[in-house]
Amino acid sequence: QVQLVESGGGLVQAGGSLSLSCAASGGTFSSYNMGWYRQAPGKERELVATVKWGGSITTYADSVKGRFTISRDNAKNMVHLQMNSLKPEDTAIYYCHARHRLTETNWWGRGTQVTVSS
Repeated sequence: QVQLVESGGGLVQAGGSLSLSCAASGGTFSSYNMGWYRQAPGKERELVATVKWGGSITTYADSVKGRFTISRDNAKNMVHLQMNSLKPEDTAIYYCHARHRLTETNWWGRGTQVTVSS
């Protein structure tokens, strides 16, 4: 069983920055593709960013491209999401996600709230 715990959420003004972290325990972290998702009230959960197990290949939603950066540290079993130039529409609960690169077994964190005020 893999456990994922997010941290770093909070309240920030539009234009500000926030950094989220996800700590993983159990399993083999370097075997997992990692991602960040978010969900606002009344909306579907959406993919924000992903980073593959090797750490070099990343993807981003068009809405955050150029503003957010995903990274991972396999030695520390952590993945990060640096969020810059935040907008009110970025307000959501942000979830950490892990998926085994071969078996596709996957796990979710419980989420951390990000609120961006105008």
